[in-house]
Amino acid sequence: MKTIAKLGWTSLIITAVLFSCKKADYNPAETTSDAKILADSTAISSSAAVERKDSKQKFIRTADIKFKVKNVVKSTYAIENAVQKFGGFVTYTNLQSNILDQIKTKISQDSTLETTKYAVENNITIRVPNTQLDTIIKSIAKQIDFLDFRVIKADDVSLKYLANELSQKRNAASAQRVENAIATKGKKINDIIDAENTLDNQKEASDNRTIENLSLQDQINFSTVTLQIYQNETIKQEIIAGEKDSTFYKPNLGIQIIDALKSGWNILQAILIFFINIWPIILIGLGGFFLYKKYFKK
Repeated sequence: MKTIAKLGWTSLIITAVLFSCKKADYNPAETTSDAKILADSTAISSSAAVERKDSKQKFIRTADIKFKVKNVVKSTYAIENAVQKFGGFVTYTNLQSNILDQIKTKISQDSTLETTKYAVENNITIRVPNTQLDTIIKSIAKQIDFLDFRVIKADDVSLKYLANELSQKRNAASAQRVENAIATKGKKINDIIDAENTLDNQKEASDNRTIENLSLQDQINFSTVTLQIYQNETIKQEIIAGEKDSTFYKPNLGIQIIDALKSGWNILQAILIFFINIWPIILIGLGGFFLYKKYFKK
């Protein structure tokens, strides 16, 4: 009986230890975090971003995504590195801090506490290989803290591409006929000039179709992704030198008295010079006054 009891207690202890180990290995926070990342990756991924190798259709794929991150600067570097890793490139980035509010509080005679509330954001435009679009989007999803929206488009331009090719062939055939006509039948100068103008117009139209197809092919090969990333409002506080008012910079009383004496002397000199300049008028006025007193008053 004692042996059975010991075996029972031993089994119970081993079971309790195993249960504790399993419970210790289980971390709800890690599970939640992993589930969140997986959810974000699934949220912004799309079958519109998948390239089918056996498809004859030509798609221009674009993506527009806005999301919040924990740190805009770090996420920007991570996104740029991921884009470079998968053969893409950044065509536009605008990283900036927008000041929302700024408060200055005087804490001493010569110190001021400056509190700045600001929001950091970045608008990024990237070009990525079409076959790597879904992979890069999933890599970007690791930076998401909150997803605002994601829009992924896949525009089929197969018919437009084909129409440009057919137009090129028609223009090439027509241009060849015009060249032959100029070489064999063109006799009058006016006819040759008209034919040459027609030929130039056809070649220009063919060149435009070629350029348009090259542009389409570039958009097909490299998808454009527009990202808007931001973070929570940030508060920064720093102590700066206090701003002294104008009275602090006024000179002392003695200097003000000396300056006043100098100003008064300058004014007196200006008055004397003024009267010296108008001495003829003063002389005429005095003469007129004495004549009036002597003759007209009697």
